[in-house]
Parts: sequence; structure tokens; C-alpha cells
Amino acid sequence: MLGDPVALGRRTAPSRVLFGPHTTNLADPRRPRALGDDHVAHYRARAAGGAGVVVTEVASVTADDHPGEYAPLAAECSAGWAAVAAACRPYGTLVLAGLGHAGGQGSSAYTRGPLRAPSAVPDPATGEVPAPLDADGLAVVVAGFAEAAAAAVAAGCEGVEVQAGQHALLRQFLSGLTNHRDDAYGADRALLLVEVLTAVREAVGPSALVGLRLTVDERAPWAGITPASARAVLARVAPLVDVVVPVRGSALSVGATRPDAHTGPGFLRAVCADLRVPGVATVLAGSVVDPDLADDVLRTGDADLVEMTRAQLADADLVALVRAGSTPRPCVLTNQRCRVRDVRNPRVSCTVAGPEVPERVIGRDVAPVLVVGAGPAGLEGARTLARAGCAVRVVEREGEAGGLLRLVAGLPGLERFARLVAWWRDELHALGVAVELGVAVDVPAEGRVLLAIGGVDRPSRGIPIAAALRDGLPPGPVVVDDPVGDGAAVALAERLAGDGREVAIVVPGVLVGPGLARTGDLVDAQGRLARAGVRRVREARVTGFAGGAVTVADVVTGAEIVLPATALVDAAPRRADPVAPRPGLHVVGDAVAPRTVAEAVREGRAAARALLS
Repeated sequence: MLGDPVALGRRTAPSRVLFGPHTTNLADPRRPRALGDDHVAHYRARAAGGAGVVVTEVASVTADDHPGEYAPLAAECSAGWAAVAAACRPYGTLVLAGLGHAGGQGSSAYTRGPLRAPSAVPDPATGEVPAPLDADGLAVVVAGFAEAAAAAVAAGCEGVEVQAGQHALLRQFLSGLTNHRDDAYGADRALLLVEVLTAVREAVGPSALVGLRLTVDERAPWAGITPASARAVLARVAPLVDVVVPVRGSALSVGATRPDAHTGPGFLRAVCADLRVPGVATVLAGSVVDPDLADDVLRTGDADLVEMTRAQLADADLVALVRAGSTPRPCVLTNQRCRVRDVRNPRVSCTVAGPEVPERVIGRDVAPVLVVGAGPAGLEGARTLARAGCAVRVVEREGEAGGLLRLVAGLPGLERFARLVAWWRDELHALGVAVELGVAVDVPAEGRVLLAIGGVDRPSRGIPIAAALRDGLPPGPVVVDDPVGDGAAVALAERLAGDGREVAIVVPGVLVGPGLARTGDLVDAQGRLARAGVRRVREARVTGFAGGAVTVADVVTGAEIVLPATALVDAAPRRADPVAPRPGLHVVGDAVAPRTVAEAVREGRAAARALLS
């Protein structure tokens, strides 16, 4: 059913898959608040791949709401909406313009004025205290939604989606966590949402689609939105909307809205099924990344559509591939490259994917390529070469493909990397490329070679983390020394503690696993470690290991403590062995420097492109 058409209001979507709104940072720096050519290409690719509905990045409906440097402003989006709608129209995809206001979860860095919100409740992330909206300000917000909706439909969009989910003023009005007002908008917390949806419906007319992204669980039952309270709100606004997307999370739990793989796929399924309202199409969102799960949800009637945003970032052709009986590139739910709402303004991408090289891009004979190493960089490079029609030989010195990724896939929250390795293996098999395992070769002095042999362990007083994952550890207490904080050491500590081991993790900073902030897992990781009984030794460095004990010194005071340990795991990055350059030799991945999976995939594909050229 995933690829079947579905009626929405007076329109029909060509499939039941929705590509949802997400921060992209794709704007042209010269027009940072408009939708530009890169946005158009981004949405066109998903429409071409079979998405039934595309919801564009949320645009602020008032100029004083500027939540990020490249956050769209509705007043500057008409041309961009028109271009996106025109690009998606040949595929039948329905385009809805995302509209919202970040309220107290916005930023005053760009406007230099106060944030606006229901009440003067500080944002948990920034500590900034907003100014409560007065009657005139509320009227401006309502008018802003209506004017933006009318502009979007006039530009060619089939409708709009109103944001009352995460980072949304309308959610903040619905919640007792953030709405402490003593006026009509406090007595009736849904009043502003009703006013906005009424104005939007009047602005766009009966034939345009009106969608609502609605928080149904803030995970704070003492004062926040609950499924029961959300059900009452939805029943009230149902006559005004055609589509509803239930979501969860609040400013206290931002990571809960699009969590990583520590949360199972489809986690809102039961809530979504319970909230269904006659006459309103319901969309299941929340880590729906596997086509089999999506199809089951649709067949059982738990939802009318499924939002598969991250799955379509991993493979834009997801729906088309499923229709053809093929397997899309799997989403691994790490949030490492698709969660880009942060101060660095990274452009949206995907841990496991990048721009494809079209099949059969070469029309002449090209000398075969030897790929040495079957880790992420080597496997992606080999697939890219083979898809382009180049003869490829892949050799791997280990007995299994996947490199370090295969070992990392044994850690909690990272298990889905095993699916990626299996997908690469199946893709190469389908392309007629055999991976020769247990084969060690010297780098040939001539010929075309893609060298992806990985890195080597640094000299260490402990056991390198790669060796610990590969060979295991002796019985007894373990100390994990984590100078990097990218998450692998945290996951290992979790697994060891789950096995009943006494575990301590030593970090040089004030946070354990600071790199997890970019994935939204930092706060949850602290809780998991605490519940597992992992001792977190912060602002410290390992100074010695002998006689069943690890000596740790405070990085500020120099004071030392001793931790019991039969094993010290060194989570420092590996190093690359220098390789003499020569024409035709392309070195990628950890063989260059310690790389993330995303960097290895990108470099493997880039090297393949260079070899093809």
C-alpha cells in the first residue's frame, strides 16, 4: 500500500508517503530567508522518487520570528514555493508549504529583539526569557498565518501545513508547561490554534489542503500536552483540517521528536491509531524508516499515510524502489547529518548517502579498478564504480565485509549499521561484484586503485577500542578512556554495563559524549549511563594503568584517584599509515585520517567519480 494513491481533501496524492518539514540550511547566503535552487532540487528529488506529499521547510509567518540564520520567512518564499511546486508537479506530488512561528524556542540573535511566547517561561536550552504576546501581537500572528497560507496557495502549492509541534508557538499555547496566562488564551489554551486554523481555512478556501502538525505528547504529564488533551483539541479543529501529523516532544524533550535508534521505529503507532478522527487523514510520524513497517501500518489502518523523511534523505528513490521490488538504502537513525538545527548551520545531508552517480555514465572502455578494503569507503566506491559500468575487483583482508562498521553495529543504538553493510553486500552481488574475503594484497605499483584499508591503532597503555570490539575484554571491572566524545565510547560503556560489568568512563570535559549533542542524544545518554550504573569521571585524564588499577588525575587540580580495572579501553581515534601517492591511486576513509561513516561514504563515492573521469 505504500505506493498506492490516497485521497486527501479534494486532492489525490500518488503515494502514501510524506516527506516532512525539516531544517535544511540550504538557502543561498545572499537570500538567507528565501527558498532557493538547492531547496527546489532537494524536494524535486523526493517527488521524482515517489513521495506523495512534500511539506517544505517551516517558514516563519512574522518577521520578528527568526529562529536560525537560514530559517525561511514566508514573506520571502512565494517565488521559492512556486519553483518547488512546479518542480514536483510532473510527478503528481502534492506540495504543502510549512508555516509556523518558533515562539520562545526561537532566537534573538538576528532580530536583536525579545522572543515572543505565551508567557515569560525561560527556554530550557537557551535560558532566554520571552515577552508574553499581547492582544495586538496575537492578531499579527493570526494574520501572518492567513497571509502566508494565501501566498503559498497562490504560488501553486496544493495547501499548507500549520506547525503546532516541536519549536512551535502554537504548541506552547496548548501546553501548561509554557502557557501560564490568566486571560482567554490561558483559560482556553486551544483558542489561538482555533483562530489560526479558522483564518487559514478562510484564506485558502475549501479546495486547498490544510494540514496540522500537532504535538500529542510532551512527555510531561504533570503540566504538558497528553494524548487525552490532544484528542480533545483534534476533535475541536477537525472540521478545519484535512490532514493531521501527530508528533511528540517539548522544549524539555527536543530529542524525543525525531530520536535516534535508541527509540524503536514507529513509536507513535498506538497513539496515532487511537487519535484517528473521521474525515481527517492521519499520518504516522516518528522514526518510520522501514518499508515493511510502513506497509503494515497502512494495511492495518493505523494511519492513512506515513511520514518517512529520514528514510527519504537516505534514499530519495524510496517509493520508486519499493514499487519495483528493490531495497532502498537503509536509514540508520543516527541523526548525525540530518539533524542540522545547530549553531554551525550545516547543510542537511545523510550519514549513509550522498548524490548518486547515474548508472552507465561512461560510454567507453575503462580500465578495471582494484578496491582494497571493504569498509564503508571501499564498499560505496565499489558500488559507484560498478553502477557506472566499470569492472571492479574488491579484496578484504578480514573474513567479513564492513570494516569497523561491522564491529560498531554490535553497540546499543548503532545496530542498524549492520543493515547498511548487508545492503552494500547485496547491491554488489546484484551488480556482479564479488567481495574476496580473507585476501591481503600489497598496493600495486601501477593501475587504478581505490585504497580503503582503514587506519591502525595508536600506541596505547590500554586496549584500543577497535580491538576491544573485535576480541572482547578480560573479566572484571573496565575503565573506558574517551578523549573524543563522539558516542562510540559511551555506547561501549552502556553495553559493558548491560552485561553486568563494573564500568567507569573517563572524559576530559564537563560532559560525557559531547558529540552526541549534534544527534539529540546527549541528555538521554547521561540518563542511560546513570541508570546502568556507569561511573562518569569528568574533567579527568588517565595517567597510569598497572596492577589492576587505573590512575586518573583531575585536569584542573591534578588530584588523583584510583579506579579498579582489569582492562583499560582506549577510545582515542586510530591513525593512518602514510601511503606514497602515485597517479591512479586514490586513498580514502580512515586510510587518510579518522573519518565518520558519512565522510567515508562521501570520499568513497568522490574517488569513484574521479576514477570514472
